[in-house]
Amino acid sequence: MKPEKSEVAWKWGLWSHVFWYVLTNVAQVVLWVTLTPDIFFWPLYSILAWGIGLGFHIRAFRTRPTLGSS
Repeated sequence: MKPEKSEVAWKWGLWSHVFWYVLTNVAQVVLWVTLTPDIFFWPLYSILAWGIGLGFHIRAFRTRPTLGSS
């Protein structure tokens, strides 16, 4: 049986995910603006696809079990 994650572990995991999502997608947008502004906004694919995963992570965070509950 797996031990339950602590509150700090839940928060760290979510904020880490948000940090890398923002950093990576901002970098892609900057690359798009500087290298290919006249081409279709290709960072959209990453923003939407990864955003879906981030949405699931946020939902899991909000509905996580509390420590000590069965």
